[in-house]
Amino acid sequence: MRVLLVEDEEFLAEMIADGLRRDALAVDVAADGLTALRKLQLGEYDVVILDRDLPGLHGDEVCRRVVSQRLLTRVLMLTASATIRDRVAGLGLGADDYLTKPFAYDELLARVLALGRRTRPALPPVIERAGLVLDTARRQASRDGRHLALSRKEFAVLEALLRAEGAVVSGDDLIEQVWEEDTSYRTNAVRVTLSKLRTKLGDPPVVETVPGAGYRITGWSA
Repeated sequence: MRVLLVEDEEFLAEMIADGLRRDALAVDVAADGLTALRKLQLGEYDVVILDRDLPGLHGDEVCRRVVSQRLLTRVLMLTASATIRDRVAGLGLGADDYLTKPFAYDELLARVLALGRRTRPALPPVIERAGLVLDTARRQASRDGRHLALSRKEFAVLEALLRAEGAVVSGDDLIEQVWEEDTSYRTNAVRVTLSKLRTKLGDPPVVETVPGAGYRITGWSA
């Protein structure tokens, strides 16, 4: 899942971004509204965490433009405005959810994951296929009852492949969904991550390479 965090408080932005990355989400950060809009126009995001009181272009206007452009990105307003009137106004702009500061990180993560599931055809929080069990809420994975100690990138790649429901996912699509925009050597990172993931998944192989196209989970049927 790819997230855009729009927050002008540097310490808070770093805290949230670090936490989400530890939980296997790809996170890009913008400190103002105009930068956020540029990133939204250049890349696809599942969720944008949007501070309402931004320098330059106000968060309300960013939200209006996301809605008017009919982007699939879900908007979570994160703001110190705590009154009912403020919350109603934020939701009235088209935001999908609203969380006030201060907040508990676990609640923020739960809301982001819930919104992310709404950007694509719905799949349950626990995905099971070909002996694999992926619990996206608890960030746990197993195969045939054997726990898989996956890194956050390995987990995110496996989630992307499972969510494709047997369809081929290209390397570029994996980069878009899993890696942050400023990560260098990302193409090689996909190959290395898939190699490590396959080793941990064990035999028989469950991740198939489709030459010239990408990767998919084997054994998928309706």
